[in-house]
Amino acid sequence: MKEFMNEDFLLTTETARRLYHDYAETMPIFDFHNHLSAQEIYEDINFSNITQAWLYGDHYKWRAMRTYGFPEELVTGPKGDSCTPETPGANQPGCNHADAGSMDYRRFSAWAETIENSIGNPLYHWTHLELQRYFGITEPLSSKTCDKLWEACNEKLSRPEFSVRNLLKMQNVKALCTTNDPCEDLEYHRKLREEGFSVRVLPTFRPDKAYLIGKEDYPAYLAALGKAWGYPINSLSDLKEALVSRLDYFIREGGCLLSDHSLEGALFAPSTDEEAQEIFERRMAGAALTANDRRRFQGNILTFLGKQYAARNIAMQLHIGALRSNSSRMLQKLGPDTGFDSVDDFCYAGELSALLDSMDRTDELPKTILYCLNQRDYEMLASMCGNFQSAPHRGKIQFGTAWWFCDNKRGMEAQLDVLANLSLLPVSIGMLTDSRSFLSFPRHEYYRRILCNKIGCWVEDGEYPCHMEFLGKMVQNICYHNALKYLTGADA
Repeated sequence: MKEFMNEDFLLTTETARRLYHDYAETMPIFDFHNHLSAQEIYEDINFSNITQAWLYGDHYKWRAMRTYGFPEELVTGPKGDSCTPETPGANQPGCNHADAGSMDYRRFSAWAETIENSIGNPLYHWTHLELQRYFGITEPLSSKTCDKLWEACNEKLSRPEFSVRNLLKMQNVKALCTTNDPCEDLEYHRKLREEGFSVRVLPTFRPDKAYLIGKEDYPAYLAALGKAWGYPINSLSDLKEALVSRLDYFIREGGCLLSDHSLEGALFAPSTDEEAQEIFERRMAGAALTANDRRRFQGNILTFLGKQYAARNIAMQLHIGALRSNSSRMLQKLGPDTGFDSVDDFCYAGELSALLDSMDRTDELPKTILYCLNQRDYEMLASMCGNFQSAPHRGKIQFGTAWWFCDNKRGMEAQLDVLANLSLLPVSIGMLTDSRSFLSFPRHEYYRRILCNKIGCWVEDGEYPCHMEFLGKMVQNICYHNALKYLTGADA
């Protein structure tokens, strides 16, 4: 029997172990898609306890806790400090958190019981990688170890060396890209840049709300975007000018390298500016729009934006296939992004091809990263990438890493298999966290171990020669160098 999550965790062959320990293990991290707060990084906050670091905002964990039957108050809140002066018994030496009634402790305890029952779920691996890498804890989290690990984690989190900036440095993060609406002023990105913080904290341009014209709050969003731009938005041309102005602002003030778009249920239908303007006018007059109206308007804006990205050497990310906010009751109670999303199953190959072609036909297709949430679409997406590759970029169109419901061991292995089968694995730009947690960066390690094991198995099965120097360089490129080159044009 192998030791639980030892140094050779997930590495089943000697070649895999060599690739990971000699080449991948110490590589820096360029995390080009996450949902971290630039303000929290600038303020260099310390979390009061492990619940704040782990459970605040993490809808992955929330879904698991609901599944195990915990009430919502122990899942999403209310939020509170552990053993505050107001907490009964908190003034006693060695505060007994269970007796004290600490909400954050109770939530941690619920999480400990949940994770104990998460066999086969990537949350189990991520949890224990984080305990090991940040806190030096190798003991599994369970209802029996809950109190001990609560105290051990909280003691370390109280230290200055466990501030969020230092958490990033612990994992050798060199750059990270947050997700930001065009209306945001990027105050904290700018301050971090001016300060010269060693980790590059860059915004990502996320203009979804600008083209989701069917949303109830669309007029209110245009008003907010107009305020950020400095002028009212009364037409399609105004909207496009506003978006370009904000994109240039993101590049100038924040060092933006990427855009990001969530495409759900529909991607593209062609429309001229005149047709899109007519749709815009009807919507602003209060008329109901058809699904095709919405698709045509979105197609017009996406094509326009893509060409703007190409002109500025900005990469475009397309995240495809989330079915969001399925529980209307919980959406009303908690709002979006609280763990009620799932995998969609719509067909979109033709629309995706038409969208990419709408930019490529004039040679204005930007560097593009395609992600899908349904593993059924892996082969379609990977093969689609090959239709639009072009020099001078290696891997101009990327089949993005396993995302969200797919970023587990099986999903990552399947993504690597399909990528290698239908494209070129060595040009891949690798992993990202897509996370709201500052403790999530060991997910890169998880991916790197799976990557090295996949390659190691091919070699030891005689499917590829054991050219260790070449393989090691390839692994290092996938882990870090390819993303750096792809997004910045620079070598390490």
